[in-house]
Amino acid sequence: MRHYGSFVALGDSFTEGLNDPGPAGQFRGWADRVAERLAADDPSFRYANLAVRGKLLDQIVADQVPLALEMAPDLVSLCAGGNDLLRPGADPDAMAKRLAGAVRDLRSGGADVLLFTGVDPRDTPLMRRLRGRFAVYYLHLRSIADLYGCKLVDQWSMQALRDWRAWSDDRLHMNEEGHRLVAARVLDVLGVPFDDDWRRQWPERAAADPRTRRREDAQWVREHLVPWVTRRLRGASSGDGLPPKRPDLAPWS
Repeated sequence: MRHYGSFVALGDSFTEGLNDPGPAGQFRGWADRVAERLAADDPSFRYANLAVRGKLLDQIVADQVPLALEMAPDLVSLCAGGNDLLRPGADPDAMAKRLAGAVRDLRSGGADVLLFTGVDPRDTPLMRRLRGRFAVYYLHLRSIADLYGCKLVDQWSMQALRDWRAWSDDRLHMNEEGHRLVAARVLDVLGVPFDDDWRRQWPERAAADPRTRRREDAQWVREHLVPWVTRRLRGASSGDGLPPKRPDLAPWS
């Protein structure tokens, strides 16, 4: 196992940590959880999180990757493309080429690079229609990881993330439990001992009443889907004007 004295996390809302409540009104998320564990073995450990919710692949490559190269950390995580794939006309082949260029640059700087597949969207009615597009992109990610010697966190195979108890009410972002599971998977990939098990099984629970499910679906459309579609139609993003929560490679606290 390589010793990691510094870690820079790049990406969108998933890496920023939505919706895992943290201190001072910020979000925590899997990346902070991983940084906390790595810092436990090294008092001089440094960490930056440049991820901002709503960012597209090209924005992450243009704005975040160069900063990570300047910081020259031991470890970089790069998760990008999920917001692109939800948009009409997304081309997973072209996206993979752009991501591969960013990975090549990061690896040339000497950092270990951590890549992610996404979760299988087959249990989400709206996203299920885009399942083929997601699958093609994640197969490219596997190839990129092999080609450049990256570490891969395969969320597609994480059965525990297929349970809605790992997700927040918006059905797009993980809750505290979901982020905890991802952190455990990341640390397992890195070969770092950790108490949590990403293979956990949820306790059985009674099936939801169909009327309750319809009421919850209607509430989700009203409170989450309509605002999301409205932002897209306006060309706006939930992250517009927001700075990264940890912009500097600084000691963990």
